[in-house]
Amino acid sequence: MITKEELEKLYNKKGLSMMDIATKIGISNSGVKYFAEKYNIPRRSRSEANYLKYNPNGDPFKIKKLTTKKDIELFNLGVGLFLGEGSKKNKFNVALANSNPQILRLFLKFLREICGVEERKIRSALNIFNDINTRVAVRFWSKMTKISTDRINTITVRKSKGGTYKNKSRWGTLTIYIPNVKLKTIMDRWCRDTLLNG
Repeated sequence: MITKEELEKLYNKKGLSMMDIATKIGISNSGVKYFAEKYNIPRRSRSEANYLKYNPNGDPFKIKKLTTKKDIELFNLGVGLFLGEGSKKNKFNVALANSNPQILRLFLKFLREICGVEERKIRSALNIFNDINTRVAVRFWSKMTKISTDRINTITVRKSKGGTYKNKSRWGTLTIYIPNVKLKTIMDRWCRDTLLNG
């Protein structure tokens, strides 16, 4: 037997699954489901359950309230950069790729200061040609973005075709991404609002 208050606390506030609750209180999984239906506690969707599984401590970001002119300017710059350079098709990640470290630093400032993204959630992927020293490129991007080298998660090396690309892409292209579907949904909404009101 479990009370409605106990079940709501474990399921809604602590985000435990039905199976986790069953194990914790020592009744069957079907028993927990029975009480959830009896107490009229709505079941989570699969996507909600997955989100809680990967974010057990809640959202890994906290959107800042825009109270100053500086915050509003940074917000507009961040959304503008994403509209121009960000990945729109991927619904799970907020991602932006560029070979210009200043653009990436500005987008990271937006993510860190306006979106309040936890540093551990900021990931990156490097795309370089095979005539660029990988270690040197990783150190360069880490220094320029303040992202630790262990969070440059993927390195893709492509065969160089020669030419003058080095002037534009001397250190390769870095993609900054935040794997969070909720933040991506918010970002998509900001982009739609900006385009509608622009």
